[in-house]
Parts: sequence; structure tokens; C-alpha cells
Amino acid sequence: MNREILRIAVPAIVTNVTIPLLGLLDTAIAGHLDGGSGATYIGAVAVGAMMFNLIYWNFGFLRMGTSGLTAQAFGRGDKAEAGRVLQHATALGLLIALAIIALQWPLQWITLLAIGPSEEVRSLALTYFYIGVWGAPPTLMMMGIKGWMLGMQDSRRPMVISIGVNVLNIALSVVAVFGLGMGFKGIIVGTVVAEWIGLAYSTWLLRRHYTHYIKGINLAQALRFEGAGRFFKVNSHIFARSTMMMLQALFFTAAGARSGDMTLAVNTLILQMAILFSYFMDGIAFAGEAVAGKYCGRGDVASEHSCVRHLFGWAAVLTAATALLYAIFPQEIFSLLTNDGSVVEHALHYRWWCAAVPVAGMAAYVWDGVFIGLTRTREMMLAVGIALAAFLLAYYLLPTTMGNHALWLAYAIFLATRSMIQTVQYIYTKD
Repeated sequence: MNREILRIAVPAIVTNVTIPLLGLLDTAIAGHLDGGSGATYIGAVAVGAMMFNLIYWNFGFLRMGTSGLTAQAFGRGDKAEAGRVLQHATALGLLIALAIIALQWPLQWITLLAIGPSEEVRSLALTYFYIGVWGAPPTLMMMGIKGWMLGMQDSRRPMVISIGVNVLNIALSVVAVFGLGMGFKGIIVGTVVAEWIGLAYSTWLLRRHYTHYIKGINLAQALRFEGAGRFFKVNSHIFARSTMMMLQALFFTAAGARSGDMTLAVNTLILQMAILFSYFMDGIAFAGEAVAGKYCGRGDVASEHSCVRHLFGWAAVLTAATALLYAIFPQEIFSLLTNDGSVVEHALHYRWWCAAVPVAGMAAYVWDGVFIGLTRTREMMLAVGIALAAFLLAYYLLPTTMGNHALWLAYAIFLATRSMIQTVQYIYTKD
């Protein structure tokens, strides 16, 4: 079981680590730009990225629902159903992306109104958004493609796609910012170009390695979504869950932004560290999606339970190592992200949250992967709803004298609540 899990998890971890590293690089580039405040540039990257997160998170089902449904079809040996899932996911991703481009003005207005950054940060974030929105089609379509490959027990090719896109992204962003003199806007220009190249490469991989699964796919049939009842049922739960996750993230970012650019910058640095951990854990969760989903499709309950036990063993090791690293070297990590000494100094007041957040969220990350593989998406949705209520209640009941620490404590409670509820759901309930 360990070999089976690691065969999926290791490439998935490598894949996921490149994603937050890209965010870390964008933050680092912004923190080293000349001609302005480091806190302002960092805050603008945070707000610009959050604008897309607020939009894209709602459509995370394009990957999550696709991987679980595909894994179960793979376990049953149903090639026709696996092909239909890919067809539905990519067609829906394209339609959603076109709608985002068409509605870009109201989307930017709503997201900026909700976040409420300073005027200087707002101006830069708008530049980031209006360029980045043209990356919506490849971004959303590749969600479905990579989720489908994972469900097919293949995490190596998604790794190749993600590493290729992110290395290209880094190179193009650095060249655009410093080589071509594009300044702040060069950060997002590199991202958009890399995403389109990544979609072309992903399509080539599908044609080369999965011909028998995609040979019956055609665009007209895909856009009719015939036989997509279960696909939409599962994904409606994930959509609702993602919306609640988005609301929590929006509240968190807005609360930091309204406390000033310095608090926003500090929270961005710590969140980048939390996101780095989450992507390590998502590698374990991805193995849960693929392996637990496969055994669910086969009806092999004993192997499913064994998979869950082994997943938690690996998750505990990663969590302990991460928490220890963050507790010992916070200043060194902060200094890598920005050369603004005042930002680093303020961030050190929140150093212990860097270690506490991974511990609080470990089980939630693992259960998410398992529940997606089992397509127990309704229970995931309910767990996040209860955790969101706990987050808001904690934030408003904590004394105002705690300042920004209250926000971080509420976030830790949000993660811990998800962890506890999903543990109870798996042990005592059945879908």
C-alpha cells in the first residue's frame, strides 16, 4: 500500500510544490521592485492573486470532481465513462472561462469591493487582473485534464505539465519584469503566456498517451453534456464547498487589508508558508483521491481503509517536519520573500502561527482527498459549512485587543473544525 500511495503522492507533491513556489517567487519579485514601497507591491500581488482565487476556487470541481469520478471508472474498468468525464470537464471549463472573460469588469469590481485594499494597491491589482483574465481558458481546462489524469492513476504527467508551466512562468516573468523592463505587469504577463503553452502541451499528451479514451470525444457532443447527471450532482456539492472556502479566504484577506498595507503584507508572507505546506499535503490527498477512489470503484472496502491509515501516517511525518522548520527558521524564510526590513520585523510577531496552522489543518487535507475519491462530496460540503460558522463566530467573539492574532486563531479553528468533523463523518456515517 505504501508503494501504491507513494507512486501517486511523490509526483503529486513535486507538482504541487511548484505552485506555491511560483507564488513565493511572485512575492519575492514584487518585494524587490524599485520605485515604490515593498509592502505596496507585495500587497498588490496578494490582492491580484486573491481576485483570481475568489473566481477560480468556485470552479475547483473541474479538477476534484473529475479525479474522483475518473478513479472510480478506472477501478471498474469503464473506459467509456472515463472518456465522458474528461469530455464534460474540459467543455465546462472552456464555457466558464469564456464567461469570466465576458464578465471581467463586474468581476473585478465585486472582488475589489469585497477586499477593500488601499487606492495604491488597488491600481496595481487592476493591472494584474486585466492581463491575467486572458489566462482563464487554459487555467480552467487544465484543471479538468490534470484531474482526469490523476483519476487514471497517473500523477507523473500532471507533474511534467505543472513543472513545465511553472518553470516557464518563472523564466518569462523574470525576463518580462527585469529584462524587458515591464515592471510590475511583467509578473502576470509571464503567467498568462506560460498557461497557454501548457494547455497546448496537455492536449498533445492526451492525444499521444490516451488515444483510446478520447477518440470518441467531439466538441458538439461535449457541449450537450449528455449523460452528465452524476457529474453535475457531485460537482454541485464541490461548487458549494468551494464558494464557502472562497468566502472564508475573502474575509481573511479583507480583514488584513482593512488593517493596513503592513498587516496585509505580513499576512501574505505567512499565508505563502501555509500554502506551501498545503500543497505538500495535497500531494498526499491526491493519492487518496486516486487510490481510495479506485478501491471504491472496485468495492474493496478493506483496501480502502488500509489506504486511509497509510495516508495519515505519511501526513503526520510531513506535518511534524514542516512545523519544526517553520518554528526554528521564520526570520530566514521571511527574509527570502522580501528585503523590506519593516515587513520582516512585523511578521516575526506572528511567527508561531506559521507552525500552528499546519498542525490544525493536517487531517482536513487528508480527508478532502479521501472524500473526493469516494465522491462523498455532500459530507465535505457540510463540514466546511460548519467550519465557516465556527471561524466567523470565533473571530467576532475574540477580544479586539488580540488584533491580527484573533484572525489567525480563527483560521486555525476553521481548519481544526474541518478535521474533527470529517473524522467523525468517515468513522460513523456512510454516503
